[in-house]
Amino acid sequence: MKLYETLIPGVLVVEPAVYEDERGFFYESFNERAFRDATGVTIRFVQDNHSMSRKMVLRGLHYQLPPAAQGKLVRVVSGSIYDVAVDIRRSSPSFGEWVAVELSAENRKQIWIPEGFAHGFLSLEDRTEVLYKTTEFYSSEYDRAVRWNDPDLAIEWPLGAAEPILSEKDALAPLLEAADVFE
Repeated sequence: MKLYETLIPGVLVVEPAVYEDERGFFYESFNERAFRDATGVTIRFVQDNHSMSRKMVLRGLHYQLPPAAQGKLVRVVSGSIYDVAVDIRRSSPSFGEWVAVELSAENRKQIWIPEGFAHGFLSLEDRTEVLYKTTEFYSSEYDRAVRWNDPDLAIEWPLGAAEPILSEKDALAPLLEAADVFE
């Protein structure tokens, strides 16, 4: 496993070691000991989520507040996404900044998004399937969102001239300046 820092400390791109031969491939999508040895961070996952999206579906920007804050390890098993993490820790020097990475079944990259970040993605292909592990259970009481197209964030979604397909929750999410965020 190789870990790469992004421009925001704590958000990591994870590249697993993949073993391929004429039969197909094998890789460990997560190894707690290897992750801890590489980062000094111990992660305990409590829930796995799986979504399937049509092309141009945009999900996010989602997060949960303490005491139900979630870290997420995200990967794609079919298709591809443009995956975004936004720092929503008001006391952070990178508050309001974002990083993005393309995750696909082909490149097998993953992204580790720690607590204190909003997360969203744009599906780049039909029938894109995303798996993500979380460090805390889903809690509707602490579930929050920030508007995907907040002009202060200025996320460069690869939409071209198209409009994304959104849930009502995501279309009506507050701008970052009005959202409940981490201190």
